Amino acid sequence: MKIWTSEHVFDHPWETVTTAAMQKYPNPMNPSVVGVDVLDRHIDPSGKLHSHRLLSTEWGLPSIVKSISFTNMVSVDERLIYKPHPQDPEKTVLTQEAIITVKGVSLSSYLEGLMGREAMEWVIHKLNAEIEELTASARGTIRTPMAAAAFAEK
Repeated sequence: MKIWTSEHVFDHPWETVTTAAMQKYPNPMNPSVVGVDVLDRHIDPSGKLHSHRLLSTEWGLPSIVKSISFTNMVSVDERLIYKPHPQDPEKTVLTQEAIITVKGVSLSSYLEGLMGREAMEWVIHKLNAEIEELTASARGTIRTPMAAAAFAEK
């Protein structure tokens, strides 16, 4: 088993990133996630939200892994901590820790790139687009790409 830790700074406020984290799946960056179950969610006495989720996945591991008698059973124990950036309230710091095993074989370097940051950016972009659409709808001016292009030409 290999344990890895990484840190990433999102160029988005904490509220946006945590909202996206709760809506992370499904997304096109992680099509292997086929289900998410919340096993436990609570707020501790200090006000921190803890969410224990179980993700069901279908990874389609390389044939070499399957051919040497490894099954497609992957275990990922992951801990994600989102905190407002200490110097910039428009940014959020993600600390990610994980233990990834396939029948005793570590695949963290292979799977690390498949899980995470790109998906979060996709969800944040989607949330921002929904907010813009709702704002435009509330103003009575829903813009489509064609309408925006026509408006820009005038």
